[in-house]
Amino acid sequence: MDTLVFLPTLTHPTGEIPLNPPLEIVPFLSAITIVAILKRAMDYETVIGLEVHAQLLTKSKMFCRCSTDYASAPPNTHVCPVCLGMPGVLPTINQQAVEYTVMTALALNCTISDYTKFDRKNYPYPDLMKGYQISQYDAPFGHHGWLNIEVNGQKKKVAITRVHLEEDVAKLVHRASPGNGSYSLVDVNRSGVPLMEVVGEPDLRSPEEARQYLIKLRSILQYLGVSTGNMEEGSFRCDANISIRPKKSQELLAKVEVKNMNSFKAVYRALTYEAERQRKRAAEGKKLSQETRGWVEDKGITVAQRSKEYAHDYRYFPEPDLAPLVLSKEWVEAVRAKLPELPEARRDRFLAQYDLPLYDTNLLTGSKAMADYFEDCLKADKASPAPAKEISNWLLGEVSRIINANSIDIADFRKKVSPERLVGLLALGKKGEVSAAAAKSVLEEMFASGQPAEDIIAQRNLRQISDSGAIEKEVMEAIKNNARAVADYKAGKKQSLKFLVGQVMRATRGRADPGLINELLLKKLEEV
Repeated sequence: MDTLVFLPTLTHPTGEIPLNPPLEIVPFLSAITIVAILKRAMDYETVIGLEVHAQLLTKSKMFCRCSTDYASAPPNTHVCPVCLGMPGVLPTINQQAVEYTVMTALALNCTISDYTKFDRKNYPYPDLMKGYQISQYDAPFGHHGWLNIEVNGQKKKVAITRVHLEEDVAKLVHRASPGNGSYSLVDVNRSGVPLMEVVGEPDLRSPEEARQYLIKLRSILQYLGVSTGNMEEGSFRCDANISIRPKKSQELLAKVEVKNMNSFKAVYRALTYEAERQRKRAAEGKKLSQETRGWVEDKGITVAQRSKEYAHDYRYFPEPDLAPLVLSKEWVEAVRAKLPELPEARRDRFLAQYDLPLYDTNLLTGSKAMADYFEDCLKADKASPAPAKEISNWLLGEVSRIINANSIDIADFRKKVSPERLVGLLALGKKGEVSAAAAKSVLEEMFASGQPAEDIIAQRNLRQISDSGAIEKEVMEAIKNNARAVADYKAGKKQSLKFLVGQVMRATRGRADPGLINELLLKKLEEV
């Protein structure tokens, strides 16, 4: 085994690893090498910084009066000479977009710049109509902010580098034609839509922290009403810069930018894969390159797209057609006064005002639409108000199940089942007119048909049976037809009682009073 001494080696930050071992010692060396690689891979920490783009909810585009409502419009119908990049046209600034950007910067605890300007960011790409993008470079609207996240019960403050404003680009539609190769079409409808960018510091240390950061940021934007935050539709987009470095070191290895992630799950999976890929290459002594990689969802991998551009490649210079903006303190304070109650403040109020568990409160206030629906239910339930916990249970239980099963959000659910109708169903349950099991079925039908609970209960004959005589008959049938369950109950298996209750509920189609069923079953079982 002396040949081990002469193996070629490669030095890297964590030591040396033998490379290309002679074939006769592969079986012996492979186990050692694998252990060494795994150990050294664990000696690195992940460093992640996120760049998030959010389309703003303005009626018109950033520098022209074209409508931003282009989602279902035919290609190239929401266009004009300005967003088409025609020669000789002049842009004008969308004031609402500026206000939304400053509002977001304030919500992210940023310092607002007194003086700001737009710049031309030059790069050659087919979706850039003018050959440059009007953006901001050295004078953004907001800078030096922060955002709180919580992962596994641990709170963390993540620094925000800047919040700036730019215009979105056109959309490329890639097609493949049999026999004619592939080609791309350009839809300019999206070009010029106001696009806000939030650049975070590389303070994130895991894919889960990155996911929680995005969830929190989207929630804030939705509370502000400045963006839909819909990742699937492209109105909320994320590029992630991810590197690794030896633990206890400040020296990063090559930075990789990951693109094409259109869901929180995709971000988590892509960053998990990329962190493992970089660790493996570093542990094997292979070079890491600074590059842009794309996430391939169906394969679960990242693939190289191009070498990473540097800032000087963009050739920034001030936009000559737009005057700089000076934001007065009075105007900034007027914008600050418009800030709504934000997620953290609403969560704290829910905890104090409604005495809800922290778990419920976090879920309810994570979405402004869900929190609004919850409070609207409480306001609507004036006659015999249900406890806040009961409404929370329904929203986080049956309502969320229907939402997830139909791939919609609470706003879509609300169109079918208003808060007034939901609390009306709960009121019928409290009166004993519908059982809990039947109420779930009724809610499903309310969502499907849009009808109120009373009509569905009448049409489907679901009114709860409280007549002890009618229920007693079904109880005796259940005891007669399920001798094994009765014997098990007599033998001390108390869970058999639940089975018998279920048989009676099935026989009465969920209409029998469960409390009365239990009472009668216990009585009759003692008599058997």
